Amino acid sequence: FVSCMEQYRRIGQELYASLYKNHVQMLQCGYSKAAKDWMILEEQLFYRRGPWGGASRPLEPRWILDCYEGPSRMRRRIQHANTQATMMRMKIPLFSSPRFYFSLPCFLQINNSIAQGEMTLNGAEREMDKKGLDCNQLTFFPALHESFHSEDFLELCVERQIILQEFAENEKVTFKCSVAVVQGHTALEGVLLFGKEHFYICECFVLSPLEEVYCTRHCLSSISDPFIFNLCHKDHAVGNQMCSRYSYNDIKEIHLMRFLLQEIALEIFFKNGYSRFLVFHDSDRNKIFKRFCSFQPDLKSKGITEESLNIRKHSGGEKTMLQKWQKREISNFDYLMYLNTLAGRSYNDYMQYPVFPWVLADYHSETLNLTNPHTFRDLSKPMGAQTVERKHKFIQRYSEVEKSEGDLAARCHYCTHYSSAIIVASYLVRMEPFTQTFCSLQGGSFDVADRMFHSVKSTWESASRDNMSDVRELIPEFFYLPEFLTNANHFEFGCMQDGTVLGDVQLPPWADGDPHKFILLHRQALESDYVSAHLHCWIDLIFGHKQHGSAAVEAVNTYHPYFYGDKTDLNNVKDPLIKSTILGFISNFGQIPKQVPLYQDRRETMLSLHSSGILPPFMSSLQNLKLSPVTLKELNMFSVLSDYPKGAIGHIVHTEKGILAVEKNKVLIPPLWSKTFCWGFEDFTCCFGNYGSEKNVTTFECMADWGKCLCAVCPSATTIITAGTSSVVCVWEFSLVKDKVKCLNLREALYGHTQAVTCLAASVTYSIFVSGSDDRTCIIWDLNQLTYINQLPSHGASLCSVAINNSTGDIISCAGSYLYLWTVNGQLLASINTTCSPKSHIVCCCFAEVMDWDTRSIIITGSMDGVVRVGGWGRGKGILIHYQAAGLKPQRGTTEEPGSTGNKCGKHLVLCRELNPSPALTGKPSKTSPAVTALAVSRNSSKLLVGDDWGRVCCWSVDG
Repeated sequence: FVSCMEQYRRIGQELYASLYKNHVQMLQCGYSKAAKDWMILEEQLFYRRGPWGGASRPLEPRWILDCYEGPSRMRRRIQHANTQATMMRMKIPLFSSPRFYFSLPCFLQINNSIAQGEMTLNGAEREMDKKGLDCNQLTFFPALHESFHSEDFLELCVERQIILQEFAENEKVTFKCSVAVVQGHTALEGVLLFGKEHFYICECFVLSPLEEVYCTRHCLSSISDPFIFNLCHKDHAVGNQMCSRYSYNDIKEIHLMRFLLQEIALEIFFKNGYSRFLVFHDSDRNKIFKRFCSFQPDLKSKGITEESLNIRKHSGGEKTMLQKWQKREISNFDYLMYLNTLAGRSYNDYMQYPVFPWVLADYHSETLNLTNPHTFRDLSKPMGAQTVERKHKFIQRYSEVEKSEGDLAARCHYCTHYSSAIIVASYLVRMEPFTQTFCSLQGGSFDVADRMFHSVKSTWESASRDNMSDVRELIPEFFYLPEFLTNANHFEFGCMQDGTVLGDVQLPPWADGDPHKFILLHRQALESDYVSAHLHCWIDLIFGHKQHGSAAVEAVNTYHPYFYGDKTDLNNVKDPLIKSTILGFISNFGQIPKQVPLYQDRRETMLSLHSSGILPPFMSSLQNLKLSPVTLKELNMFSVLSDYPKGAIGHIVHTEKGILAVEKNKVLIPPLWSKTFCWGFEDFTCCFGNYGSEKNVTTFECMADWGKCLCAVCPSATTIITAGTSSVVCVWEFSLVKDKVKCLNLREALYGHTQAVTCLAASVTYSIFVSGSDDRTCIIWDLNQLTYINQLPSHGASLCSVAINNSTGDIISCAGSYLYLWTVNGQLLASINTTCSPKSHIVCCCFAEVMDWDTRSIIITGSMDGVVRVGGWGRGKGILIHYQAAGLKPQRGTTEEPGSTGNKCGKHLVLCRELNPSPALTGKPSKTSPAVTALAVSRNSSKLLVGDDWGRVCCWSVDG
């Protein structure tokens, strides 16, 4: 047996070495994207299906949280772990019992198991890249070879070429500095390089005293702080080198941050929804920030705004975020996230993760009554003072220091904190990467099952009443991410003392065992009138004037002095042992957020909150909708541009200036909507033009190579996505010169479908797009990385329409007369057969975007029979009342495909009203009604715009 295993090991190493050599050569030649794709294929074929993989047990946990931040800075996207690891981290496995793990750049480990010189990375083999340049010469990096010119030394540290392959053409590095790249609860030593138009973050690299860059294998660390050094080098095997290139123009914002309560960090937010957290342990952080500002001057004046939170900016003049919150122009969730961002809380640093309040005290009732004040937690008191008995115990603890003549500066009510890395990891332990984080913080394994987060009710009772060491608050995910409550990765957490196997989180009775219902009701509780009227009290405790000082003592809200940044000046602590002890205390137990001084003067104005500022949801007015007896041509009198469609409507946009519409095979280009993209010509060409004019048309022939185009979507001012009979989804980039499109270049061709692609939809806020095909599948793609994310299970017919909700990320897919509702991560929420008539197949669909915590999500479809069907998805009586008021027979449906669980927990789609524009426009019934071909909803959800096959556009609204 041992002999057989050794033979398997040898064969595996040789085969993988061969595969890897192919990948290395592709990197040398500049085909990094193709190499990534090969890595995925190799990993799937060799490890998932090979003799060591086992198809039934994946090598890694299946799902991992994507760090992409969508609306309100919510991180809703989940990725397959193998895809995420390969694409985002460029990691692949290494053969070692019982599994293999291997990191891309660490080739010297492989060299020990194959013939010497058989494979190296660009060192021994002098390959030429596609531009004819010698990849072994570090021509772009003069400082790297000022002292070392020999081929032997270059071969010793070949990992540095990982940096070179990321360099822009003719790059010149103007500045370098050593950094620590913070990732959750750990950090990696690295180097920050400033180039002409790009900067580079090099992980697991070291900047030597001579300012030369080496990998961590071949140079001693440059970090002098022993605590940060240990943080960077514990739990990390050498050889995880990476280099990431960023354009200065891609920077959205840079925030000055604390790390371990020291002002030494920057958090860089990018326009693509991702961010990086850099610690400058031996450099002046402020000078580095100024250097960034020299490349992009706008960074200096940027504060924390709606743009920071990825929320829509409201009109109505310049107001502070406080004023917008008071007027209910932004939600309670948005405002709390704003305060967390302002106070320096970060997703990238688990030691100072965003903190949210417990808002409910009722985790035992069958139904949740949000009109009863006793349902809610007392927001005026910290978690340690929720009961009178526990409050007195903590006051007694505070007084005992004075009685014992101890150090009065060390007096506190709580020696633990309401937010720490272990609290965050324990809440999110069922989801990677937090599973590994939790195990690392616990010494390499899970905690005893009874002590792990297993029940919302038990955790509330521990934090509010039972446990004197537990005063934890919540995290943002409790209000938007149902996936963290389920053990989808099937981790074995063990059994509790009563024999219960620890799996999914036990939810309150009012959630009916449904994580989605729990999140929706919990978010509704956060946005309720009671919480809105009292939330300012909790804000004062965490971010405001009751954070410390006499007001904090009076509020029973003081913590250990080490938790406060202004009470311990680490620069004045000369004893390294004492300093390390303090830093260890801070990193393990928590950090008080920066104080936001706004509330010292304005907290009383919070009492003016009331619910009248919320716009009524679209659903409440469904029965009062009236049709405006106008067509698009007549609408031209009301500030609509002069052009109007000459055939079936294909795209409608409601702008502040009016209503724009174009015929099928045309789309309007955002954000000005003044240009159009047109396809569908017999010669397979495409063209760009101006809305309202047939002049200045620019034609391109490059799409002809991809067959007949059947659909297109334009997510941004420079990107077009097309697809058609070839089954390939093509992403194109175009540029404008003097208001005219000059070039159209293919960025990526995406393969996944086997038959013609019939429909597309894109969401910039969630950075995804969806393609539907005649092969009865839908694929979710990443709009930034242009990579595969997930495939929705097979439908019962060819896909005819797809749509994405920009508020929630939910996805609609339509096949025949069936409509399916999915989460952004591809989980089926509900489905319905919208009609029994074969003439009523769906042609188009859209969402009416109400508040993202509103359970009454509105879905609109247009069908071949000319009828617009308006429905909602929810959980029972509230929606059925609307349904019955319309005088319609309730319709609920589910798919009959195997494995469908869309209605397992009582979730259903309900048709609320049918709208038929033709009789309303003509004044009499019509035997033949034109198919509804396009739909749009105004930004405030007060108007529904409908386009049909006859080229007409009509408007349904509350006031007619």
